Amino acid sequence: MMKRLSIPRFELVFYTVFFVNIIFLIAIFGGMVLFQKRTSLNDILENPELSFAVLFTLKTSLTAVVLAAVIAMPCGYILSRGRFPGKVILDTLIDLPIILPPLVSGVALLIFFGPVLGENLSRIGLEVVFSPPGVIVAQCFIATPFAIRTFRQAFDSIDPRMENIARTLGCSPVQVFFKVTVPAARKGIIGGITLAWARTIGEFGATAMLAGVTRLKTETLAVAIYLNMAIGDLPFSLTVSVLLLFAAMAVLVSFRTVTRTGERI
Repeated sequence: MMKRLSIPRFELVFYTVFFVNIIFLIAIFGGMVLFQKRTSLNDILENPELSFAVLFTLKTSLTAVVLAAVIAMPCGYILSRGRFPGKVILDTLIDLPIILPPLVSGVALLIFFGPVLGENLSRIGLEVVFSPPGVIVAQCFIATPFAIRTFRQAFDSIDPRMENIARTLGCSPVQVFFKVTVPAARKGIIGGITLAWARTIGEFGATAMLAGVTRLKTETLAVAIYLNMAIGDLPFSLTVSVLLLFAAMAVLVSFRTVTRTGERI
């Protein structure tokens, strides 16, 4: 006879809460997808505004994530390997864009690139406030801490003895970093870039404050949802929301596949 599956009572409670939460999430997002199918999907997909928002979001988010990766690589490495006074405070400072509401980060960026540096930047022909470059700056500012956290975890997982052995074999610090450290941390680095990119795609608060919400100028997908909901165009907003939903799902699945997050070891 087959043994009866026995689950402790407290685990049964946890399983119940877990699956109730899963069902709730499926109902919330599934309801949005099913309701969206009732709209004139073809007309919306052919809308020039949607085409602009998609292409503009891809262009700005990819640029922002490249900048975020360039910043996050040395920052993550220093936080992982460095030992210096005030490290806890500086580490906390890096996390502020994650903890603060994006609107607060946007206000800070607006002040910095407006009253503080605005005139100097204008003299060299660079306009950040209420312009497309402002979108990239806002996206990069919000996404960089996520990349730094993931990069640091990747570097933390590497045994420093591997790097020390490479140094004893005659490798320079640069060679050790690019031939030993980076290859060993590549899954975490790819995962960090993927996670940062997902954050840039959905960024709205800081972007709205710094770059504004101008149709067909600084209109990302998130901005398109806001603008069209404001005028009562629910079908358009729903279509864009569903696109972002599936994009987020694809990015997160890719992130977990690359980093093997959630697998039991």
